[in-house]
This record gives sequence, structure tokens and C-alpha cells, in this order.
Amino acid sequence: MNALVPLPVLLPLCVTGLKLAIGPRLHRLQRFISIAVLGAVLVLSVLLMVAADRHGPLSVHLGDFAPPVGITLVADRLAGLMLTVSSAVTLLVLVYSLGQGMADRDDQAPVGVFHPAYLILVAGVSCTFLAGDLVNLYVGFEIMLVASFVLLTIGGTATRIRAGSTYVIISLFSSVLFLVAIAMTYAVAGTVNLAQLAQRLQEVPLGVRTLLEAMLLTVFAIKAAVFPLAAWLPDSYPTAPAPVTAVFAGLLTKVGVYSMLRTQTLLFPGHRLGDLLMLAALASMVVGILGAVAQTDLKRVLSFTLISHIGYMVFGIALAGHGSISGAIVYVAHHITVQTTLFLVAGLIERRDGTTELTRLGGLARAAPLLAVLFFVPAMNLAGIPPLSGFIGKLGLMRAGIDAGGAWAWALVAGSAATSLLTLYVMAKVWNLAFWRDAPPGAEEEGVVLESAEDDEPGDDEEGNDEEGGGATGSPEPTGSPEPTGSSEPTGSGRAAGSGKAAGSGSDLPVPAGAVVAAGFLGQSITTTKRLPWPMLAATGAAVALGLSYTVLGGPLTTFTQAAATELLARTPYIEAVLGR
Repeated sequence: MNALVPLPVLLPLCVTGLKLAIGPRLHRLQRFISIAVLGAVLVLSVLLMVAADRHGPLSVHLGDFAPPVGITLVADRLAGLMLTVSSAVTLLVLVYSLGQGMADRDDQAPVGVFHPAYLILVAGVSCTFLAGDLVNLYVGFEIMLVASFVLLTIGGTATRIRAGSTYVIISLFSSVLFLVAIAMTYAVAGTVNLAQLAQRLQEVPLGVRTLLEAMLLTVFAIKAAVFPLAAWLPDSYPTAPAPVTAVFAGLLTKVGVYSMLRTQTLLFPGHRLGDLLMLAALASMVVGILGAVAQTDLKRVLSFTLISHIGYMVFGIALAGHGSISGAIVYVAHHITVQTTLFLVAGLIERRDGTTELTRLGGLARAAPLLAVLFFVPAMNLAGIPPLSGFIGKLGLMRAGIDAGGAWAWALVAGSAATSLLTLYVMAKVWNLAFWRDAPPGAEEEGVVLESAEDDEPGDDEEGNDEEGGGATGSPEPTGSPEPTGSSEPTGSGRAAGSGKAAGSGSDLPVPAGAVVAAGFLGQSITTTKRLPWPMLAATGAAVALGLSYTVLGGPLTTFTQAAATELLARTPYIEAVLGR
């Protein structure tokens, strides 16, 4: 069974080379390979999770080189659960993106871009979860960074390039800090293997150990978007295409949380920075949810709730008790699924009505009841309404806080309750504005152009059409399911409101509802359609069902996470699995 441990990393990377060789040709084969690979990764993840639960942590030394020389990959209960949840989510998002027609844009480029970048992202996530040393944890982060920049800027609009540049600058800063922390760790301990560090760091002077802990926490807090290191997130994620935003919001921040959880329990037991983590958790919850209250765009609302609910996970890590670690693991699994689902629903709303600006939406409960259900269930789950999984995770964390006692623990319990109530208020606000009230005057019509690569700035329609020579081809994509916009700006930039014409096309020809037309320099205009592609709806519905399954399987899930927490806090099973003693 140990031989299966590297496969969630190696399989997507190997297939990426094949897909690059295929390029933009053979779209059906591209889709089949992507779905087959992610399906195989999901099956492998489930097998690893079950094996780790029954037999303890699994480890493999690549090339049969023992630590500290070799590359070590480890799959314990925590890694197995994270792999399983992330594999299921990435598979559903891939199906959603295929229905949306995002990958079909690759025929405009020299090579197919979306499928290889997406598989590389999956490999990076898997590498991070399985990494048995700090260097390979860093490598996993960098693999994700390369792929995520490609995915964030797909389509080439100026808005996405700006947001992607901000994301890359912040990520590179954290990477440099991570490298410095790794170098310092190796200098004082002579190894970067996590199992060996768990033994040797206890002999390092307390001040040095605290400095290393602070540096690693800072790196992971940037990745996880913990306040006050989260300012980059609300401006970066909402500009990307809906599937990209969904998988980023659901997974990439949780990779940072996972790294905090792994290092704090394994390398720094009884850490001295617990009070600082509690302060960061409380600030993230309060500032994040207050930011969400102030927003009027659905994607930005969800981005701020993402920051807020990261605070719950940091809450559990900061307390460092058995109940709090178990509650944090439950909440990570819950939040990956629910946050991804809500961003998928936001993409459906944008595809149907041309905007996620709440002041321009309305009447969706009557006009699109299925869409209303797909939003309502995960929204209530995020708010923590009993008996949904959000309630299970929050209850576990709050009970752990009450049991721990102390001023900070009680402050976090109060902050958790207030944040949960404000989350419910925010979700009710979205429901009332977008679904329950009547549609406001001037709502977007079907066939309205949303975005093109050259028309994402106000005024571009009039200034750049003739110069760029972007004429409408009028030829719809074979799939009939184009990519929705990644733009969520309330100004309506890049729109031809109510015109039914291709923005930037310079043509008076009508655009068929749901059709994609060329708009110059490898850009495409995206149009709204009231009839949503069934793969998008099916993938979103499956994500809703996955979130509900955590409620149905709440007992076994809680038992599993309690066993995972025991294993993490004991440390011995992990160390013995890697070092063999």
C-alpha cells in the first residue's frame, strides 16, 4: 500500500506531459483524460485514507534514500482526508468548467493551457498534503503558484493580469521567507525532514525555536489569508473565471491552514505563540465578516466570508487541544466543500444574469428555483444552521474553547458566535437581494456580452474596436457552453448592456444566446443565457450533495477526526512511520 502514496502527485504530472503533446486538438480526448486522471486520484486518495485509518501512517522514501537525503512522502489520517476532499472537489470543478466551455478557449493559443495547468495545480496540492519534509512542502507551494498564475490570468484581460500580478508578488514574498526559514532550520537542526525535526528541534534553544515557529507561521498565514495578511485575497480571487475562483477559494487557502496544523502539532508542541494565534483568529473572524457585510457584489461577499471563516480553523490550531484540533479538521473539510460550492453558484448566477452585483439582481427564486436551492443549502451550511456540517464543526470548536477556559478562549467563543450570526445575516442579505425580491429595472437581458480580453476596461468599446480589428465571427463553439466572465466589477465594465452584440466586434449582427464570438487578439466575448449547461448544474448539485454528506456521516466523520487529532498530538506514529523506530 505504501507504493500508492506518490501516485496522487505523479499521476497528474505525468499526464500533463501527454496533454501538452495533444495541445488544443482532440477536445473530447482532453476532457476524457482529465476526468479519468482526477477520478483515479480520488480513488487513490480514498484508499490511502482508509489504509492510514486501519494501519497507521504510510510513508515512502523515493529512490529508497533514507532521511535526511531522500524525498519522503507520508499519508496519515489528516493527509488522507485532505486528499480525499480536495480530489472530490477538483473533479467536480473540472466537470463544471467543461460544461462552461472554458477549456475550449485553448484552440486560440499555441498549446492547450487550461487542462495542463489544472492538473499541475492538483499535483501541487497533493504534494503539499503528502510532503514529509519542508523542502517538498515548499516545492508543492511553488507548483501551485506556477499553475495558479496561469489559471488566474486565463483569458488575458487587464483586470485578471493586474489581480494575478498582485497574487504572484505576495506569493513570491512568502516563498522567499519560506526559503529563509528552511535554511535557518537546516542550519540549527541539520535536517528538513519533519519526523527528524520533531526530535531535534526540542534540543534547539527556545529563542531560536520561537523565531523559526514565527517565520513558518507567517509564511503559512499569508498562504491561508489570515488577517492581517489577507488584503491580497478579495481583489485577486473574484476576477478569475468562476471554476478557478471556486477551486482557489476552496483549496489553496486550506493548504496554508493544513501546513499550520501539521507544523504546529509536529514541530512545535506546546508552542509559545498560542496567544498570538488566538488574536489572529479573532481578528480574521471579525474583520472578515464585517468586510462581507459591507460588500454588494456576491463574489466579494464570499471572498470576505472566506477570510472570516479561516479564523475558525486558526482558532482550533491555537488552542492546540484534542477537541480543538478535531474540530478544526472537521471545519477544514466542511469549508473546502461549501466555499467551493458557493463560488460555483456565483458563476451560475453570473452566467445567467450577467453580473454578481447584488443591486442588479432579483427574482431568481421564482425565475430559477433550482439555482435558488443550490445557493440556499450551502449558504445555510456556511452559516452553521443545525444539523448541517458547519454547525458540527463550530460546535466542536466552541466546546473546546469553553473547556480550555481563559480570557482568550472565551473571547474566541464569543467571536465565533457573533461571526456565525453575522454570516447568517450576510447570507440572508444575499438571498433577499438576489433571490427573493423582484428583479430591479434594467436587469441584464439574454444574449448580453459580459467580457472580452480587449474590452475589460470602461471605454474600450469605443476606442479600441477599429484599431484591434476584432470582428465578430458569429461562429458558436461546438459545445455551446462558453466560459462566464471572471469580472465582478459593479461598473459593468466590458458590457454591451442590452445590446445583444459582441462588445468590441464593431458589428451590428445579433449574438445568439449562449454563443461565443471572437473579439480580437485571442479574446472572446461571453454572452449570458437563461438556459444553463447541464454539466455546470450537475457539478454544482453534486458539490451540494457532498457538503450534505458530511452531515449524514457526521458521526463517522467526527470519530475519524478525533482519531486524526490523537495521532497528530501523539506525534509518535508519524515519527515511527518515517524513521522506522
